[in-house]
Amino acid sequence: MTGKRALITGITGQDGSYLAELLLNQGYQVIGMVRRSSSPNFENIETIRDDLVLVFGDLMDRASLVSILKNHYPSEVYNLAAQSSVQISWEQPVITGEITALGVTRLLDAVMEVDPDIRFYQASSSEMFGNVGDGPQDENTKFRPNNPYGVAKLYGHWITVNYRENFGLYACSGICFNHESPRRGHEFVTRKIVRGAVRIKIGLDRELRLGNLSAQRDWGYAPDFVKAMWLMLQQNEPDDYVLATGKIYSVQNFVELTFDYLGLIWRDYVIQDNRFGRPADVDQLGGNPSKARQKLGWEATTTLEELVEIMVKAEFERMDGVVQERSPGETL
Repeated sequence: MTGKRALITGITGQDGSYLAELLLNQGYQVIGMVRRSSSPNFENIETIRDDLVLVFGDLMDRASLVSILKNHYPSEVYNLAAQSSVQISWEQPVITGEITALGVTRLLDAVMEVDPDIRFYQASSSEMFGNVGDGPQDENTKFRPNNPYGVAKLYGHWITVNYRENFGLYACSGICFNHESPRRGHEFVTRKIVRGAVRIKIGLDRELRLGNLSAQRDWGYAPDFVKAMWLMLQQNEPDDYVLATGKIYSVQNFVELTFDYLGLIWRDYVIQDNRFGRPADVDQLGGNPSKARQKLGWEATTTLEELVEIMVKAEFERMDGVVQERSPGETL
C-alpha cells in the first residue's frame, strides 16, 4: 500500500475510470470529482464505485476546487475533465474554452493556494498540433491547432508549463494521441464504427455513414496510456511527454479491420457522407513516443488489431450478443 491520495477530475470518463482502477491497484485512495447532474452516468466506474470517494465539483467553479483540495489534501491531481469533442467544440466554442482552457487555470490556482507541493497532471492533446505537415510529431514540434478544442487544449498546456516554470509546481502535460477503448463515447469515430458494424452484423442496421475516411491517426489503447500518466508523476523532475503508439492508420484502415473481424465486406455497408465532416479537419496526426520510452520506460503494447477485437467483443456484450473465441483465419 502506498498511502497516497489522488484526485481525478473527469473520473467517469474513459481515461478517468481506467486511471482510477490503476491507482486503486497501486494502493491509492482515489477521490473522483464529478459535476452535479440530473442524470449522472457512473457506468464506467460502476465496478469500483464503492472503493472511490466521489465529490461534487466543477472546473468552472474555483471555490469548489479549493474546497475539494482542502477537504482531501491529495498528493497528486490528474486533470482529465474537459469538453473533449472536436465536433462539439465547433458548435460550442465558448463553453469549450471555459472548461477545457480556463478550467485548467482555476485548478492550478487552487493547487497553488491549498498546497503547492501537489503533483499535477494535465491531459493535453495531439489536436494541438493541427495541420503541421507530415508526422511524426514530438515534444519539439510546433503547435498549430485548427479547431476550438485544439486551441483550448493548447491554452491548458501552456498555462501548465507556465505554472511549472514560474511558480515551481510539479506540473506535467501528457500530449496524448488518440487512445480508444470500449468506454469511448458514442460521439467518437472509433466507437461509432465498432457500434455500427456490430449492429449491421446482428441485423439491426443496413448501413454506416461516416465522414472523412482518409484522415490518419495514431490510435492506442486507453489503459496503456493511463499508465504513462501515472508514471509521469513518479519522476524526480516534471516534464511534458508525447504519448502515442508511433503507428499511423487511416479511418478507412480502422473500418476495414473492424468489418474484417466481423466477416463483413466494409464497402457493402459504409457510405461516406459529407454531413459528418468538420469545418476544418486535421489530415494526419502521428506521434513519436521516444522520449516517454527513454525516460519513463513506457510504450504502448496493444496493437490496433487487438484494440479492434477488444472493442468489438465489448460491443457484442452490450447488445447481448455472443462472441466466441476464434482460431486464426476464422470469422465471427
